[in-house]
This record gives sequence, structure tokens and C-alpha cells, in this order.
Amino acid sequence: MSKDRLVGALLLAASILVGIAYFWLLLVASWLAFAIVATVAVLVVLGLLGWIGWTLATTPPPAPIEEAPQPAGEAGEPVAQPPPPPPLQSAREEGEGGS
Repeated sequence: MSKDRLVGALLLAASILVGIAYFWLLLVASWLAFAIVATVAVLVVLGLLGWIGWTLATTPPPAPIEEAPQPAGEAGEPVAQPPPPPPLQSAREEGEGGS
């Protein structure tokens, strides 16, 4: 069995066992089951926030972006822009002129 299949089988078995335990806790002591779920949910959210904070605090800033080279022409001299394309005519305008 490959490592991926083994990990998948273990995750499946663990989820089934935890599901059975949770259902049993709901029947025996529902307050405890809800307390456990709420505690785990809060810890997961706090763990994610801590992980994001740690990542932001320890990641070095990116290197500054260098300015792009100037286009053809001298620095400060505006580069000539090509003229805009002619406006498109609608089908109605074309039909009116030809009749």
C-alpha cells in the first residue's frame, strides 16, 4: 500500500471513530458534545489567526520593484501615441446611407 493510500485510510478510520464518539456523546451528555465542538472550533480559528500572524511577522519584505526603462525618446520627452481608430458604425447607419 502506498503512503498516500495509508494516510487516506487512517483519515477515514479516524473520522468514522470520531463521528461515532460524537454521536455517543450527544446521546449521553449533549452539553459535553457541544462544549467540545465549540472549543475545537475556537481553537481552530485562533490557530489559523496565529499562523497568519506568524507568517506575516517572519516573512521578509519583497525586494523593491525597479523602475521600468524609459521608452524610445529622451527621458522626459513624451512619446507620440498612435491615432485612435475610427468610430464603428452601427448596421442601421450603414443601411441608411446606401439606399
